[in-house]
Amino acid sequence: MSVHQFDVQTVNGETKSLNEYKGKVLLIVNTASKCGFTPQYEGLQKLYDKFKEHGFEVLAFPCNQFGGQEPGTSEEAAAFCQVNYGVTFPVFAKVEVNGPNAHPLFQYLKNQAPFKGFHEENPRGKRIKEFVAENYPEFYEGNEIKWNFTKFLIDRNGQVTRRYEPYEEPMNFEQDIAQLVQAP
Repeated sequence: MSVHQFDVQTVNGETKSLNEYKGKVLLIVNTASKCGFTPQYEGLQKLYDKFKEHGFEVLAFPCNQFGGQEPGTSEEAAAFCQVNYGVTFPVFAKVEVNGPNAHPLFQYLKNQAPFKGFHEENPRGKRIKEFVAENYPEFYEGNEIKWNFTKFLIDRNGQVTRRYEPYEEPMNFEQDIAQLVQAP
């Protein structure tokens, strides 16, 4: 199985097969417009600009499950990204990433890249651990996505190679992407 077997919805409500991305390196991210991590769009766009000619794509999936930080429509979320951060990578329809209505893609991603813990040496990691434990205990345990801007790196064969937690800045794992895009 691979991510290429999943279908997703565009902001226009059209179904798109992730099989269209076969042979590309992907970074799949659950996003939100009103989150403290929203400025990560800038780093995501920089990575996209740097590696898109080498077969790299960022796929953003707005989600309103964390603090109601993506309250608008899918179209509004996509417009926000373009206007405020100059995002040119695809922003898809809003999804749920946890719980009984979690999109099958995110169920698969979580199973393939289990949560490995909060990096408490990172001050933002420690804060998000405490916040999630107190406010979202249902997401605290297990492999659930803990907050907006959890990122999954996918190789050219559609296999999950890495999970990055929300506080991990996109530019900090640029080398991981560079290694995958150089692979044949």
